[in-house]
Amino acid sequence: MKSAVEQLASYKSVHLNPTNLKTHCVGIPLIIWAAAVWMSLPRLSLPLAGEAPLSTLAALLILGYYLLLHWRLALGMVLFGMPLVLSAQWMAAQPHAPWIAAAAFGIGWVFQLIGHRFEKAKPAFLEDLNQLLIGPLFLMAELYFALGLEAQLNQNITPLAVARRRALQQKNKQQANKP
Repeated sequence: MKSAVEQLASYKSVHLNPTNLKTHCVGIPLIIWAAAVWMSLPRLSLPLAGEAPLSTLAALLILGYYLLLHWRLALGMVLFGMPLVLSAQWMAAQPHAPWIAAAAFGIGWVFQLIGHRFEKAKPAFLEDLNQLLIGPLFLMAELYFALGLEAQLNQNITPLAVARRRALQQKNKQQANKP
């Protein structure tokens, strides 16, 4: 498993533009919420826990992954994720929930795509599907950095991200110049 520094640097390498970061602050939560609504529709029968929405199991598994990567960021993800999953579970019980989730999902992706137009770089998940899980953790890391927390983590990932971006731009330039 790649370290948190490696994965966050890889993600940040295509998220250096401040406008892109702002659009992701809207788009990623909308996409996660929509997915959580859809995952709250089916219920699972768990031997020791009784019946629970699939979204609860998914959230616990993803949180476990985040704990393995960086426990302090995982703590922030709990504080962000609990209201998100609980509101998604509430929404799943409402009429037209799948359609409302579809609208949120679509709007979230519009924000993502607009951001990447400013960035002039493809979304990270096109190279590595695991980056779909890293996006929310990246936003939490950026929030921590903005609050003056985890300065060492920021110092570790930013130079790697910039170097990866330069390498990506050089590769793209070479491919564009091929006959």
